[in-house]
Amino acid sequence: RTVAMSVSHSSRLNKLVREQYMRLPQGGLVQVTYVWIDGSGEGVRCKSRTLDKEPKSIEDVPEWNFDGSSTAQAEGSNSDMFLVPVCMFRDPFCLDPNKLVLCEVLKYNRKPAETNLRHTCKKVMDLVKDSHPWFGMEQEYTLLGVNGHPYGWPDNGFPGPQGPYYCGVGADKVYGRDIVESHYKACLYAGVKICGTNAEVMPSQWEFQVGPCEGIEMGDHLWMARFILHRVCEDFGVVATLDPKPMTGNWNGAGCHTNYSTEEMRKEGGLKHIEAAIEKLSKRHDYHICVYDPRGGRDNSRRLTGHHETSNIFEFSAGVANRGASIRIPRQVGQDGFGYFEDRRPAANCDPYAVTEAIMRTTVLNETGVETKEYAEH
Repeated sequence: RTVAMSVSHSSRLNKLVREQYMRLPQGGLVQVTYVWIDGSGEGVRCKSRTLDKEPKSIEDVPEWNFDGSSTAQAEGSNSDMFLVPVCMFRDPFCLDPNKLVLCEVLKYNRKPAETNLRHTCKKVMDLVKDSHPWFGMEQEYTLLGVNGHPYGWPDNGFPGPQGPYYCGVGADKVYGRDIVESHYKACLYAGVKICGTNAEVMPSQWEFQVGPCEGIEMGDHLWMARFILHRVCEDFGVVATLDPKPMTGNWNGAGCHTNYSTEEMRKEGGLKHIEAAIEKLSKRHDYHICVYDPRGGRDNSRRLTGHHETSNIFEFSAGVANRGASIRIPRQVGQDGFGYFEDRRPAANCDPYAVTEAIMRTTVLNETGVETKEYAEH
């Protein structure tokens, strides 16, 4: 009864009937779904159009537009926004030769929309490209029924305390694995650089990892992985939330831990470069907290309490194998003397463009303080 009540109506439509139509040939035409970030900085939107041949590169996908007044990105009196294609993937929902295309949003005057954080990230990544920054981001999320209650939790009350759920197996320990495995396969098909997944500490909470990605590719691939997650959840009739603390009380929050290295950190003796980068980050904690969630740190203040495997939002800390620190150096890296480190502060609903840009500004461009520097087109 709980399951029947908490899934959406459209998920109960007959999917076999849909399959009959999905198998119809397309006559050489191609469906392209344009995906973009809306005015909330967290939501994704999409719409589709027909092209008369399969695009082989992003340059083959034409610019498009949409009504920004309906996505909190423009006023009704001047509502057209430009969709500029930036990254193309295979479409796991409509299959080859159809495409998913991630887009930047520009305003009527061709300036980036307020929530288009890719624009400055790309500028910064072009500046630092010789350092070959690699990123891997660990996206935690929570499955909810359409009633807003965690999927699979009792209607009235709570499941047993945390402990058996992390990387758990069994119907009494994990909820929604079908969604997780479908998302994984869909990402692999699409060409998203997904590299793993696991059940998390809170029941109905999961994580997937994307990476290693170099530079701007990190944001592109994580945003498309998020779009695919929401789209898969729609088919199953449940909701994925990236809220950093979906349940108050003695439950883990949700983060987006960010693993990072430059070429010199990955080489023999790289630990000294890792430690130098952490030292720079320690002097700019407030700036990073501000950009690590969409609300200037307010979302993260619910999560970064110093409990439930988090650091305290007001203090910077770093340590080897310490999951209660702001920055964790993996034990293996400490032993090898080179590798990468993990910034555990970004919230689950962070913008990966903002996070990766901030890390580069501080550790490679040597910015200090809370102000960011303007750079000319590179």
